[in-house]
Amino acid sequence: MIDFTQKILIEKRSLLRLLVFALADIILIFLAVYLAFLLRFEGYIPSQHLSNVWGMGILALVILIPIFYFSKLYSFSWMYVSTAELISLVRATTFGFLILTTALLILRDQPVFLGFPRSTLFISYFLIILFSGGIRFLKRIYLQLFKGEREKKERNLIVGAGDAGEQILRSIQSAKHSPYLPIGFVDDAIAKQGILIHGVKVLGRIRDISRIVKKKNIEGLIIALPSAGAQIIREAVEQGRKAGLRRIKIVPSMDEVINGRVSIAALQEVDMEDLLGREPVLLEEDLVKNFIREKRVLVTGAAGSIGSELCRQIIKFQPQTLFVLDQDETGIFNIEQELKSEFSQVVPFIADIRDKDKIEDIFRTNKPQIIFHAAAYKHVPLMEEHPDEAVKNNIWGTRVITGAAVQFGAEKFIFISTDKAVNPSSVMGATKRIGEMICQTKNQKNTTKFISVRFGNVLGSRGSIIPILKEKIKKRETIEITHSKMKRYFMTTPEACLLVLQAGAMGQGGEIFVLNMGDPVKIIDLARELIKLSGLEPDKDIPIVFTEPRPGEKFHEELLTAEEGTLATQHQKIFIAKLSEIDEERLTSGLKKLEEPDNCEDKETIIKILKELIPNYAP
Repeated sequence: MIDFTQKILIEKRSLLRLLVFALADIILIFLAVYLAFLLRFEGYIPSQHLSNVWGMGILALVILIPIFYFSKLYSFSWMYVSTAELISLVRATTFGFLILTTALLILRDQPVFLGFPRSTLFISYFLIILFSGGIRFLKRIYLQLFKGEREKKERNLIVGAGDAGEQILRSIQSAKHSPYLPIGFVDDAIAKQGILIHGVKVLGRIRDISRIVKKKNIEGLIIALPSAGAQIIREAVEQGRKAGLRRIKIVPSMDEVINGRVSIAALQEVDMEDLLGREPVLLEEDLVKNFIREKRVLVTGAAGSIGSELCRQIIKFQPQTLFVLDQDETGIFNIEQELKSEFSQVVPFIADIRDKDKIEDIFRTNKPQIIFHAAAYKHVPLMEEHPDEAVKNNIWGTRVITGAAVQFGAEKFIFISTDKAVNPSSVMGATKRIGEMICQTKNQKNTTKFISVRFGNVLGSRGSIIPILKEKIKKRETIEITHSKMKRYFMTTPEACLLVLQAGAMGQGGEIFVLNMGDPVKIIDLARELIKLSGLEPDKDIPIVFTEPRPGEKFHEELLTAEEGTLATQHQKIFIAKLSEIDEERLTSGLKKLEEPDNCEDKETIIKILKELIPNYAP
């Protein structure tokens, strides 16, 4: 009942808006024609031309009003009218005047149109655009001139005078209850210095933020640089902090900006992801589309951070079917519901990757062509305590999935690996390296192409360091860091997944792709930055102390062994590790040892066998 009533109200409002603006256009069109004749005859219309005014005015109304209606010039929001409506008005008026001119030429011998001055057509054309456009923009002009002055709003500086900055400004200016008052822009482009965008001036460069804040009494910063690198974002934030600003907002990265449209609703607090991982990822979209489009794709570990983001990226390339598999029932339910809102062909499976019969049944029934194997146990300290579980999931689970891929003719198998597999110091890293080795050996003698992709820490993934540090800061607890020199590579989840798709599309089988993670970040710097982002002072509000390394931890993670080195690919952020041949007999023998009942449950024996399989494993 409520929905029906709301529908009636909406329809009434739409009809009222149509009638009001149609009546306004009728008056304004006739007024424009009259003024055109008045201007043509310098303020006095001769009596013989009054019939021309009436004839041309009525003909203009008969032609233009229907064209305006079918051009949807009465189906707009008065609050959010934009240049798109103005362009539509110009097009409709131009089309209408072409018809009007033709009609007047055909009817020129009729008494009402005899001797009409042709120049009035051109004058009327421009006056109609001016009047009809003006009435549509009247509310926005009123809000910008008067409304903003009466309400107390936060004086803001927008960083970035590009498309995103312009869209943010337009959204602020048109929003009924926007809390922001844009005072100016800053942008490093020399060509933009001093220009006006919707009446707001570019006041300087990013390095001038401190000076502009003091001079213009700025209260907040809006960073509108969705495709900028992390270094530029950091510089803008640092400049804002130096000027004493606490309210700093940022637009989403390009991964999150839909169709290039940005609004004030999209503004969010600056986060660690913005300061570390906003380097743009350029995909070879046609290559990835050809790889995924109309294929049956399976993602294992689909409820996890990497698996779920892979699913979100995959559906953009229109697979035939996306199979999502995980043993986490709630996680699979959630990701299925999310994906189905955009892509209907999602098929969920609750399964343990170690369950050979169940996995083979899934493969036999559904014949996936591409497999992204993201299922794994990844928490280093836990796997040090439970190495038997790491072996079962990361080795035996991988063996089951790779075996099914070969048995049922999958085209490509992409194994999600980690930098911890390089010169491993942890059980988790060692088991992931063996996963890589299994893929290498499978690739040597089957039609399925096996590819591995290595990358480091993913920002914000479940159990990663940033959510842990945020929780400690929220509770004002002491932050414990292993060592002042401890460093880690970081990458955003969308960036990592996009590069995995690119690597999967590029791979010809047998490669281990290494993602360029940029420069490693000191954990101490990470912790201090997170404390500052929370509006607190490091070592004053939140203490930072150093502890002993946890089992399996390294000071520095590596993406390659000393022997491997890399080969460049066509993508600047993806390299290929130069690999040595895998001794398959030795690998098979070692895995058999791990399976023996006396060995598979004993921690010391497991580590000993892992060391035999991976000579550079140093627990």
